[in-house]
Amino acid sequence: MTKEDIIKPENLVYKKPTLMNDNPMHYCPGCSHGVVHKLIAEVIEEMGMEDKAIGISPVGCAVFIYNYLDIDWQEAAHGRAPALATAIKRLWPSRLVFTYQGDGDLACIGTAETIHALNRGENITIIFINNAIYGMTGGQMAPTTLVGMKTATCPYGRDVHLHGYPLKMADIAAQLEGTAYVTRQSVQSVPAIRKAKKAIRKAFENSMAGKGSNLVEIVSTCNSGWKMTPADANRWMEEHMFPFYPLGDLKDK
Repeated sequence: MTKEDIIKPENLVYKKPTLMNDNPMHYCPGCSHGVVHKLIAEVIEEMGMEDKAIGISPVGCAVFIYNYLDIDWQEAAHGRAPALATAIKRLWPSRLVFTYQGDGDLACIGTAETIHALNRGENITIIFINNAIYGMTGGQMAPTTLVGMKTATCPYGRDVHLHGYPLKMADIAAQLEGTAYVTRQSVQSVPAIRKAKKAIRKAFENSMAGKGSNLVEIVSTCNSGWKMTPADANRWMEEHMFPFYPLGDLKDK
């Protein structure tokens, strides 16, 4: 087989999404962010929305997502991404508008913006990366940190009598009248990645069809914050995160 045969379209198995830049990623090895970035780029390209997609970047590890995906971006103040997305979508209803937020940005300082935007049924998609810890700032306890899980600010493990219980944002979102689609996925394996991509596509299509607000939670790892190898972090996530944050669709209106 010649080189020309290998690169024929019918022989192509995989290619880098055209919307992803060549900038080296700053994420830690094993981080889930890069995989989700790729899925978003693929979905936008497959939907033909390259010129109409507007992403809202967060404060946190994924703040530089705009360095990697070649679409229009706005950066929001900490936790305010859903409010900014609301304004953009109302001004330009023909645009595909989504936020990309971690658990600290979305479920702590941005709790009010998240809940009220979802409850209003804004035609946006919120992509929520839940790794149960503050990754960028040193591995502190997050609203999503599991009971008993150790972090920099709860070195003996999360104690419900002192810190309260973990916040299940997707479960809350599923109870709101304005949400059209709420799902919880992961990206630690090929089958999981395929399901997550399908979920992102469905959420984007719902927002463009005016069906209401959509939340796609991705249960993720932070092997640096968890102080584990990438492989060990994936196993720990499957054994501990998934029982508390079970995967699957929570609402499909």
